Amino acid sequence: MPTVLERKKQSPTVVEEYDVAADAKKRISLRRTKTKYFRVRALSNGAYLLEPRVLVPPQTVSARVLKMLDESAANLKKGIASPPIDLAPFRQP
Repeated sequence: MPTVLERKKQSPTVVEEYDVAADAKKRISLRRTKTKYFRVRALSNGAYLLEPRVLVPPQTVSARVLKMLDESAANLKKGIASPPIDLAPFRQP
């Protein structure tokens, strides 16, 4: 079995290749994707790199964060909160 370093040295192979045309809004569709979300990186040579993104399941959120969320929700229900923020200065006329 190859080690991690040996796997990184191997060049990537093409698994599937197909042509796609952008629509009027410059969008393309990816076929047979295994994930719904992608991180896109535009490279200086004109290539695009898509990395699959996986949302974090609720079980992986730490106990400390869950406790803080519970405390914040309880304080909000009790009325312990900051006064409303006036956003009028930021609105466009």
